[in-house]
Amino acid sequence: MKPLATKSNLRNQQRVDIATDITIEKIDGCCLTCKVSNLSRSGVMITCDQNMVKQLVPGMRAPSPGHWIEVKTRFMVPVLPTQPVTVLADGNIVHMRRIARDEFQIGIQFSEFEGNGFDYIDRYVAKLLADTRNEARDAP
Repeated sequence: MKPLATKSNLRNQQRVDIATDITIEKIDGCCLTCKVSNLSRSGVMITCDQNMVKQLVPGMRAPSPGHWIEVKTRFMVPVLPTQPVTVLADGNIVHMRRIARDEFQIGIQFSEFEGNGFDYIDRYVAKLLADTRNEARDAP
């Protein structure tokens, strides 16, 4: 039996599953709201329908290396349970794939954060990863 090859993590960062809204602003100023499916320190995976993909990815062709699509992102992360903060980050659409008839995933790699955005994501991802490890350790 042949061993299974592991899929490389395209972001080189651990991802955490979250469900929150994200606003994507294109270079022309048009804004779209999508759903986040997972987040890492270096990027975010969003889920959207075909109509939104057509607006974000010209010709619905997956971006090729060096031909990324520049966007600005805005989303909330809870730094403290009662204190969510808004993260503003520039990024590039670097990945696109269809996962269902009218459902697509788009990967955005962060390139620059406004203010303390990276620190907020770093703390939030670290907390979720620690919570997951503790749940796995405490499971019977």
